[in-house]
Amino acid sequence: MLPRLTARQWVGYAGFALVFILTAAVAVWRGDILRSGLDPQVPFQTYQPPAKPDYAQADAWALLDARTPAAGPAHVFFVHSTTYNGGKEWNGAIDDARALAGLRGAVLPNYAGPLALAGDVSAPLYRQASLYTRLTLREDAREARAFAYQDISAAFDAWLKRHPDGPIILAGVEQGAELADRLLHERIAPDPALRSRLAAAYLMEHLAPASRFTTVPLCISREQAGCVVTWRSLEENNESEARRALRRALTWDDRGALVTFDGLASACVNPVTGSADAPRSEMRESRGATNATNLEWGVRPALQRRIVAAECRDGVLWRSRLSSESFRPNGAWAEQRKIPPYNPFYADIEADALARLSAWSALHPS
Repeated sequence: MLPRLTARQWVGYAGFALVFILTAAVAVWRGDILRSGLDPQVPFQTYQPPAKPDYAQADAWALLDARTPAAGPAHVFFVHSTTYNGGKEWNGAIDDARALAGLRGAVLPNYAGPLALAGDVSAPLYRQASLYTRLTLREDAREARAFAYQDISAAFDAWLKRHPDGPIILAGVEQGAELADRLLHERIAPDPALRSRLAAAYLMEHLAPASRFTTVPLCISREQAGCVVTWRSLEENNESEARRALRRALTWDDRGALVTFDGLASACVNPVTGSADAPRSEMRESRGATNATNLEWGVRPALQRRIVAAECRDGVLWRSRLSSESFRPNGAWAEQRKIPPYNPFYADIEADALARLSAWSALHPS
């Protein structure tokens, strides 16, 4: 006969069971709980956004005409990725300290850094849509993402006044690529004068329909100027993340709204080959991956060569697993849902930009 439990033992076992259930629930629904904590809980239509940046002022720019020794003649306009998590705001203020730390510590050295040898680099601060807006397809979230474009368009106007001639490179990563995509199609593609100045556009970690790139085409040769290099990379065998990314992918319609593009093939240009017609690259072709986090602007990082194989397949750039500790995911839940704080294609982008600039210069000898 089993011993009868005392009241204290019953309470102890019940408490243990409750803790076990709560722990299991947090493990299963942790993402939903944390995502919910980033929800502003107000309709975007009644939301009061942060103050508008003044792009005539230097403090509205993360970088403004930043040059490195021996930089080329290009003017680079770089739009940064999501660094503001969210909470009470749909769109982050440009002076949010935590967002700025992520931008200056990780995003700029890893993703704007490869373009530094091409010329002077400018990167506007803008009222970016929060990380939460990229984790849901709600209409409020789409409106917050579209709202950020007005700042980028204004910054581009101010930047063009500073650079009325010469070759330009347009670049963006993740949210920044989404906004640069619209800028490319609304401002550069319809304008023959601006289009003739475009050496290349880099839409990094971005999904867009291949059919979108007509007036400004996808790059098919390294000797080609005025074209687009775009990709969304994932580690090989991560099929579930690929399905999720493609399911959530949005593109701009003619009214400036973000809409799904299910059923349309996604554009992908392998940054190693620089060609939509050469989708696969071997490890031996990789010019160098790096983790440039926390490097000062202008300091060229150490490169790890020949460690990345990549292939554009089904609209996604599949890359080999990076075994070095420099390329391991880190940080809290929110940080792991942003772009990686390293760049597997750093030297490839760098070489591609210089090749596009050389091709542009050959077409414009004056």
